[in-house]
Amino acid sequence: MLDDVLVSAYLARIGASRPARTDLATLAELTERHVLSVPFENLDYHLGQEIHLDERVVDKIVHQGRGGGCYEVNPAFGMLLTALGYQVEILAARVHRPGGLGAPLGHLVLRVTLDGAAYLVDVGFRRNARRPLLLGAESVQFDPHGAFAFRPEQQGEFDLLLDGEPLYRVDGRARELGDFRPSLWWFRTCPDSPFMQDVFCSLPTVEGRVTLKGRTLTQRVHGEFREEHLADDVEVFEAYHKHFGLALERLPDEPVRPEGSRGVAVE
Repeated sequence: MLDDVLVSAYLARIGASRPARTDLATLAELTERHVLSVPFENLDYHLGQEIHLDERVVDKIVHQGRGGGCYEVNPAFGMLLTALGYQVEILAARVHRPGGLGAPLGHLVLRVTLDGAAYLVDVGFRRNARRPLLLGAESVQFDPHGAFAFRPEQQGEFDLLLDGEPLYRVDGRARELGDFRPSLWWFRTCPDSPFMQDVFCSLPTVEGRVTLKGRTLTQRVHGEFREEHLADDVEVFEAYHKHFGLALERLPDEPVRPEGSRGVAVE
């Protein structure tokens, strides 16, 4: 449980005020502020740093000004929501990839229950909704990031679609954070892991998205793309600071990508 001081610091990190009530409107505001403030990034995978599945990730986000992958930012946000009085559970999901469904527990999301209704909250995915989604609703839910919908439930699982394209399959059974440790170990150590094949940092903006992948900076503004190849380390350091607020002591190591691998799509 986060203490009051850390809750205040977390809210300040995402530019949110302390909420007066735990309702859907507040949940939507907090989710949107988190999505627009905390980047989806894997820098520690290439800086030789440990990836934590506990409260230490809150310190990384709040006091170090960093982001992370789904195993980090979603549990951290869940801790914040719990401290504010929301009913939060961890769910597992399988990501739809070009070769088919990924492994079980390959993605971590949150279920927040309000007045008997369950909402999917995800602040740690490359194409997540900016606001909570009514879990299992087959009707289209319009979001600043696109049109989301769920396919009909099958054996307690829900396929989430964005603009008609399947993103991931959510398992409705509540999980413990420790259940994801074997998957994290695979993502952290296996050469085939998409998190080991690229260095990326990506953040949605009100106008679109900014992504730094290796030395390539991509900015999408109102549907128009601009790509820039950064010339040297100085420009890379400056890009991390300018676009993501990151003050790195050193740059991540260059990954060694196996032949034929695709890495993580963050646009």
